[in-house]
Amino acid sequence: MSEGDQMANVVDVLMSSSISRQVACVLLFISLAHTQNIVVFQPSYLTASGPTVTALLLGNTSDISLNLRAVSPSNKTGSIGSPSCVAEETQWVLTREQLGKTAVRVQLKLGKSLRLCGENETDTDCCPKPLCVVETLQVSACVGSIPQASLLIQANIYALLVPASAGSDNKTVIPNQVYQTLGSCPCDLTFRSCDVRCCCDKDCSPEELKLFVSDCLPGPFGGHVSPAPEYQCSVQSSKNSPDWFPFLCVNSPTENNPYLGLFYQGKTITSKPGPSFQRTALSAPEPVDVYIEGSPILTLNDQYFTIPQKVLGRCVNSAPVAFLKNFQVECVTLLRSCPTGPPLQSLPTDLRLKVKNGLGGDVTVDVIDEEAIDLGLFISSSDAVASSDESLVCDNVTVALDYKVYWRGNGITNITLTRTVGTITLNNSGALITRYSAMFLNGEFMGESNSGNPGYQVGRPVIAGTVDTLDNNTGSIQRTSVNLWKPVSDGLCATAEKKLVLFGENSTSGCLLPISQQNLTNCSLLRETVMSLQAALNTATYVAKSGNPDPLTVTDWLNISFVTLNSSTAMEDTAGSCYGVPSHQHIHVRSLITGLVDGVPQRDIRALQVSYSLSPWALDCGGGDVSPCVDPMETQLFPITSSVTFTDIPINTGSPKTRFQINFTEYDCSRNDVCWPELAFPITKYYTGEPYSQSLAKGLILVFFFITASILGTPWRQIRQAWSCFSL
Repeated sequence: MSEGDQMANVVDVLMSSSISRQVACVLLFISLAHTQNIVVFQPSYLTASGPTVTALLLGNTSDISLNLRAVSPSNKTGSIGSPSCVAEETQWVLTREQLGKTAVRVQLKLGKSLRLCGENETDTDCCPKPLCVVETLQVSACVGSIPQASLLIQANIYALLVPASAGSDNKTVIPNQVYQTLGSCPCDLTFRSCDVRCCCDKDCSPEELKLFVSDCLPGPFGGHVSPAPEYQCSVQSSKNSPDWFPFLCVNSPTENNPYLGLFYQGKTITSKPGPSFQRTALSAPEPVDVYIEGSPILTLNDQYFTIPQKVLGRCVNSAPVAFLKNFQVECVTLLRSCPTGPPLQSLPTDLRLKVKNGLGGDVTVDVIDEEAIDLGLFISSSDAVASSDESLVCDNVTVALDYKVYWRGNGITNITLTRTVGTITLNNSGALITRYSAMFLNGEFMGESNSGNPGYQVGRPVIAGTVDTLDNNTGSIQRTSVNLWKPVSDGLCATAEKKLVLFGENSTSGCLLPISQQNLTNCSLLRETVMSLQAALNTATYVAKSGNPDPLTVTDWLNISFVTLNSSTAMEDTAGSCYGVPSHQHIHVRSLITGLVDGVPQRDIRALQVSYSLSPWALDCGGGDVSPCVDPMETQLFPITSSVTFTDIPINTGSPKTRFQINFTEYDCSRNDVCWPELAFPITKYYTGEPYSQSLAKGLILVFFFITASILGTPWRQIRQAWSCFSL
């Protein structure tokens, strides 16, 4: 160990021993104070700068009385006399509060106002000077007439500067600037003091004004907010006014000044309420005659028709339903006890509401009850469905509410509600997944919104279609969607759902399929099973070109291209492994920008291709887990995935180049340093290096020099010689 480390250890030992001695002394003092009836003030000396003073009296306080008096130090020695048990009348109020058997809180409060006295004020309950209270107080703790402890307090308290009249909290009145300026003296900056060169300051005495009356601050800051107009007779000056000014000037009162009210108009401003953390209540709905898309649906008593929905990512139990707005949400609730209120516990009579149909009448919600067969779809914790003697059984818990609203025109013709209930068994707690949906059906068909008008918009669903076999005469196409995997709860394909493919958004998702050694013995059946699962994602055969296709117009739809698997490829299946499993489905969408509508690009789909990727599947028996390879019924999870990719087709607006343009590049400015076609570019309007007038002047000078050189040069001399020969 080094010398520095030894010294540090010695210091630590000394510090720890010092702290231990201090703690021991305090404990010993408390013990002695309790056994020997000793009391003491903590602290024993205070300096007060406010109207309240607090201290503690520790010890045996059962028979202690408190006395207060004002003291002053001796003029000779400067010391304060011994404590006295005789109380004196002071301007302080002494109170005590027992905190325990051995502690008393002692508090002194000043019994006078700290307001500064005004001029010529006769009220004694105020402070004549800024330093309002200067005195020394002594509090004595006595047993009978014998003092046991004392507390000295030195009070130095200043007066409070408060306005003479408090302003109103409700509103602020601003004078009308048509007749009175808002700030008549902006240079008055100091309260109750004369500001130098501020001649409009009311605090300046006549003697003070004489010092700077000839050098007052000019302009609005100096108080000249509304100067007299130049045509006023009072502004006549011998230096600036012409001789005829007295005959044409105007005598007008100062209230009729054109500068008054030039910038402001006097108003009464009502104070606004501050921010509140209370929950805002829904405003009362306004009665409607007919429903339009997006308007809230109302009940017969003019209340919102509500269904649990998600608002800002959170589930709200009482969210208004909008007309022609389909939705489907899932809400997760942590259950520790059986629910007692809606929406998890509700009666059919509470759900049979009368709703305004928008046509002058009303419709009643028809409730159909169903029993949940598989509660595993609604409960994420396996403990919640396990049964035991200590479990809590919750009957008739609502796990799903599915509304079907039938509409025609601007009204509602019928509302059907399918309520799914189930019996849940709770051991400790469990997460309940409830589902709520509303679909608006026109007749028997669901009203689906378009994905753009006319072209697709990014983030809207891709519209697909199938041939309507029920109406072969018209050849209409029934709308459907393009889907990807959407795993839920355990992530298995058996419980997975579908999610829509949104235009312009690339995505990849999948689910898990449990496979055992027995499944790998029949690879053909395994491939067919996986293929059927992938094919069930997208059953459509057409895709809409634009975002608002017509189901009766065949030219608005494109055939979906399915890439068939190469069945001739040799499948080298072995024991415990299968090759060529279509585990991945890929959707490739090619789109083209066809134009702009109000600055928004309009995109059309030009091709949609569905292809599959093959992969080998084999059980993994590594990592010490060999049970799947030993037990033929033991399963392993294999992924089945799906993805979508959007590709923009580049726009080529130029005409194709000829062979001459490709081979002869002498005049191609993009591939040569010298560009002869742009010889006159500096004198064109496209040149922005300098002003157009300067570039034009320089260009004309160059043309002049060119012409001069041509005339005086060799070509012109040869022309003159040829002309002379011809004339002879």
